[in-house]
Amino acid sequence: MSLLQLLQNSAIWLGWTGLALVLITLISFLVNWGAKFRLVGVTIFTLLLSGSSWAFATSYTPPLIVDGAKYAPVVYDNGYDLVVAQASEDFPSEAIKPTLEQIAGNIKGGGRNGAMVHVRLRKVEEVAEGISRPVVLGEVVRDLSEGITLSLPQTTNES
Repeated sequence: MSLLQLLQNSAIWLGWTGLALVLITLISFLVNWGAKFRLVGVTIFTLLLSGSSWAFATSYTPPLIVDGAKYAPVVYDNGYDLVVAQASEDFPSEAIKPTLEQIAGNIKGGGRNGAMVHVRLRKVEEVAEGISRPVVLGEVVRDLSEGITLSLPQTTNES
């Protein structure tokens, strides 16, 4: 069972359980049971869990996975229009484009306000002992307002 199915099923079951607890709580007040206030708490909590599960299942989007992409951790994100990921020393050149597409596809709108987000993949090469410089392997631009990713020509600019 996937996470999304589990969330949808749990929201339904928790909702029905909450409704049953509402009935039991109303009966407990009519009969004047001693545990009536505990039932109020359990009922409210169950309905809250049901609503939370439903909201999370509605808003959940699984991450984009592109075939051929390799793991490259994001080392810089200014929160608006620039994301930089770090490639390892032995990063294969055929994985550059899929990796950039995967990182760009997983960027959320958040506080970016429909910006054109530049996604760069770079690695650090050693120039001399103790001195290194970043080399940009590739770059794409993600237009969050349109939901499209544009490829840019490969550059070797320092960033």
